[in-house]
Amino acid sequence: MTHIRVRIGALGLALLAGLAAPPALAAENPAAAPTVEEQRLDRAAPQEILARSGFDTVAPEFARALGRARSYAQAERLVERQGARLWQRAVDRAQGRGPAGGDLSRDDDRPLYWARLGMTREVRQWQPEFGLTEARRAKLLAALERTSRGQDSIRFPHSKSTSASASGSGAASGSKKVKRILVTGFDPFTLDRDVRISNPSGATALALDGTVIRTADGPARIETAVFPVRWQDFADGTVERTLRAHLPHVDLFTTVSQGRVGRIDIERTNGAWRGGFPDNENLSRTETVPVTDPASQPQWTTTTLPYKDIVAADTGRFPVYDNTSVTEIPAGGTDPVVRPEGPTAGSTARAGGGGNYLSNEIAYRATLLRDRLGLAGSLPGGHVHTPVLEFGAGNTDPASGTVTDAQFVRNRLDIIAQVRSILTVAADATQDVTD
Repeated sequence: MTHIRVRIGALGLALLAGLAAPPALAAENPAAAPTVEEQRLDRAAPQEILARSGFDTVAPEFARALGRARSYAQAERLVERQGARLWQRAVDRAQGRGPAGGDLSRDDDRPLYWARLGMTREVRQWQPEFGLTEARRAKLLAALERTSRGQDSIRFPHSKSTSASASGSGAASGSKKVKRILVTGFDPFTLDRDVRISNPSGATALALDGTVIRTADGPARIETAVFPVRWQDFADGTVERTLRAHLPHVDLFTTVSQGRVGRIDIERTNGAWRGGFPDNENLSRTETVPVTDPASQPQWTTTTLPYKDIVAADTGRFPVYDNTSVTEIPAGGTDPVVRPEGPTAGSTARAGGGGNYLSNEIAYRATLLRDRLGLAGSLPGGHVHTPVLEFGAGNTDPASGTVTDAQFVRNRLDIIAQVRSILTVAADATQDVTD
């Protein structure tokens, strides 16, 4: 997601997809109307991405299985199982396990996104013989979103003194103390600008889920999840539901999203403000970030990542910055002011270092949750903004360009590798959280 002051052309936001429902079905059942995201699914680029990854079979196979369900209980089990299977399939593909399914590079996050939308469309339009209330349909959709994003499959070792035999780069073996690192990414976004867009934060989540990195004092296990680019999901508490049970038991966490061109930012301060940029459903929200207990809600939260160590380290080809700038309304004032060195006392947030879109909001929510759990003094956590993922110089026209190219793949692989290096530096600089 991009910084609020960056031009849209320099960003990389949006997700969205869709297949049009048959008019008769949509007329009979308003719930069957595809969402704005699902409506993008029929475009040529999403279909090519699915075909070239082998994920074009996901939605049809899911629809056939769904059609065999004879009760809501069966449907619920099926949806949860198939959602989890989709997540694991995407993780396995990204990490080189199993068939590639086509010539699309394994590091690509887009097959997961478009396949999920094909599945949600099927649930939305499904009319079982046993009848389905809209409340239960919504519950099935929520289960599919949750399971296919890895949000309920975060599995750290039961003990920090356990075998580190997980697969992944830098995997260690033997009985050693294992640090725990939690990382989140996002779906593609700004897809109406360019439906081919990929999100390097989502690709990073797939590449790192369940892997182990080597740190100065032993192995560290990484677990990941991906979030939608939708205002309403955040207002409904998806971030807090996913992270609350895990933050007291991890040694480090970071939310990750796509930010500015050619650079990585460690965002120092997050603001309690939604700036209104349209999400993947083309909906806008301009308001204070809605959270529980708003009476105790702060205007700002702060990173506890070891940003000095991260900025000083050689982690990869993109420069890394400690970004301290925010936009505020000063105490007693009425107009927004940019503060390069951070917020002043008593000010009202209008943009954190990461802007006022969902990148800033996930950082704000995660760090506020950290603070409300009483972990501010012991748990390193914050937000990392990756570079915008750019296509090669000759592939910039969404209408005539291809869905991938060599530079596009190289940029994504370099971003993934650099985030992994940043996590290693951060883990080296932190102390263990006590269970």
